[in-house]
Amino acid sequence: MDRPTLELADLVRAAGQAFLDSAQGWLTPQHVKTLRAIRRCRTAELGGHVDACTQCGHQAISYNSCRNRHCPKCQTNARRRWLDARRRELLPTPYAHVVFTLPHELAPLALQNKKTVYSLLFQTSAQTLLEVAGNPERLGAEIGFFSVLHTWSQKLEHHPHVHCVVPAGGLAPDHSRWIRPRGRFFLPKSVLATVFRGKFTDALSRAFEQGDLGFYGRMKPLAEPKAFHALLRRACRHKWVIHVKRPFGGPEHVLRYLGGYTHRVAISNHRLVAFEDGKVAFRWRDRAHHNKKRLLTLPVHEFLRRFLLHLLPPAFVRIRHFGFLANRRRAKLLPLCFALLAAPMPAENQAPPASSPDPEFWACPQCGGRMVIVERLAAAPAYIRPPPSLTAAL
Repeated sequence: MDRPTLELADLVRAAGQAFLDSAQGWLTPQHVKTLRAIRRCRTAELGGHVDACTQCGHQAISYNSCRNRHCPKCQTNARRRWLDARRRELLPTPYAHVVFTLPHELAPLALQNKKTVYSLLFQTSAQTLLEVAGNPERLGAEIGFFSVLHTWSQKLEHHPHVHCVVPAGGLAPDHSRWIRPRGRFFLPKSVLATVFRGKFTDALSRAFEQGDLGFYGRMKPLAEPKAFHALLRRACRHKWVIHVKRPFGGPEHVLRYLGGYTHRVAISNHRLVAFEDGKVAFRWRDRAHHNKKRLLTLPVHEFLRRFLLHLLPPAFVRIRHFGFLANRRRAKLLPLCFALLAAPMPAENQAPPASSPDPEFWACPQCGGRMVIVERLAAAPAYIRPPPSLTAAL
């Protein structure tokens, strides 16, 4: 894919100190650290190396990545490594895609309590899938799946939801056979929505009673039990959105499909279109009109504010495994699943398909030969020391 003409780093540089000054009321050290990492990514400020072609001698400079998980330029390698690790865990069966979304009434509460609410979203959506699938009237099986947290909409607004990728089928309760679904999809959407709503609101009520939720600014009145439970009642007056896609292909199809979900950040550089007169234009898909592509223009300060809404708490795990794919059970139950499906389990050291490029091989742009590192470049000395304060220039 060609390098985009406009990058998030360009917008961070353009906003600079003016953005920091305007956002002092809510900007945190994590926000500043992330912006600084994005600005420095793949520049001389982080150092790099000189590469030379072993055939024609062509040389090029490659600068180091920031490796910040919110940087749009640093997710490709992380995605590749994760997908390679998952390759041997994908079962020879169709997969389904289920999305659990929090109602808009609870989104502001989630924004002020990211770690608590996002964790509850993971836990209750997983419990919902496991419970409904385990019901003998539905599937009557133990399923395994992984979930990926996204917190944004196409317009970069706060929209917390989890994507769950589920094999179509599961283990019998006594682990003696593999149970296949009887219909097109084995977990009814209406049932999932009702169970999820009940589980999440119960879990949120317990978190409130235990003092695990904080309320700040305009949300302060919700610290009163009456106001908090009134909020929950408003959220429960309508159906909660559960999106279920029909089962799709086998393992290789799943790998390609997952590439678009697992290591995404709030916006990729390729969606950025223009930056003029302090305003950013970017593409978004209008799902209300058949995913028609449209342009949205925002002032750069508002664009960065929306982007920073989606920073995750430090060390927060945004991809989690459940059921027979849970970390403590996978080693024992995954080989059993393959055996019951009468399929060989891929070897741990199995190489990826020939269509997958070797990540360690960089082809020379002149002759196609192998590029190798011939010199290391130190980081620019002017940026070795950290800035003295939170509002230091980016």
